[in-house]
Formats: sequence, C-alpha cells, structure tokens
Amino acid sequence: MSDNILIDDVALPPDLQWIDEFADGSDLIGQVITPTITGALIVQANAQQAGRRITLQGRADDGTSGFAAITRAQVNALRAKAAVPGATYTLEFSDGRTFNVLFRRDEGAPVEAAPLKIIDPPDDADLYYPTIRLLQV
Repeated sequence: MSDNILIDDVALPPDLQWIDEFADGSDLIGQVITPTITGALIVQANAQQAGRRITLQGRADDGTSGFAAITRAQVNALRAKAAVPGATYTLEFSDGRTFNVLFRRDEGAPVEAAPLKIIDPPDDADLYYPTIRLLQV
C-alpha cells in the first residue's frame, strides 16, 4: 500500500478529494420507474456492476481544507494515459481501496489543471490544481 493515490504508475498526493464519492448515484444501484396505464408504478432496481464516477480534485487552501497540487509532469503523464482510447487503469487510494477505471469525457476534459501561478516558460516542476475525471469499469 502506498502513501499516495496511484493511477497505474502515476503517483498523486493522498489529499486529492474524491468530490463525488457520496453524490447521487454513487451507490451503484440502478433504478427505473415506469408508470402504467392505470397509474400504478413499476419500480425496477438492480445493482450495477460498474459506472461509478470518481472525480479527483485539488482544492485551494481555504483554511478549512488542505489543497492538493501536482506537477506539470504529472499532468502530462495523466493526459498521455487519457489519450489512449478505451484504456483501463488501476486506481489505488492510500487507504487500500482499489478500482479499475477509465478516463471519462462526459463532463469536460478527462484531465484539467489550473496553475497555482503563471510561470513563463512553464517547467515540469510547476504546480497545478487538478481535476481528474474517472469512471469505474
């Protein structure tokens, strides 16, 4: 078990926040509600095998939470992985939880990064606040 969050071989800080861990639909129970002609409801619910959203995000230090920044080199390594269509990776949290994931694109770029400060020219050691969008498969 690592002290970092790992996406395949890319080590990330353990204080990245999983911002949608407890969001609607995160319990992987699918449900379809269908009204009948008589007005009765047919409710179908099943456990889903996959599809849980995992969005990891660094947040600015606001006094109530820490921040997680990654280097430009880490951003580029994640973007290279996200550029491989259909590729799946192992996501491992520092507490030992492990998921098979792929990068998702339905809510924006799979990897976004905002610089802590603008530096020109950029260097691989420059720090960025990331947003990493994954989907459990």
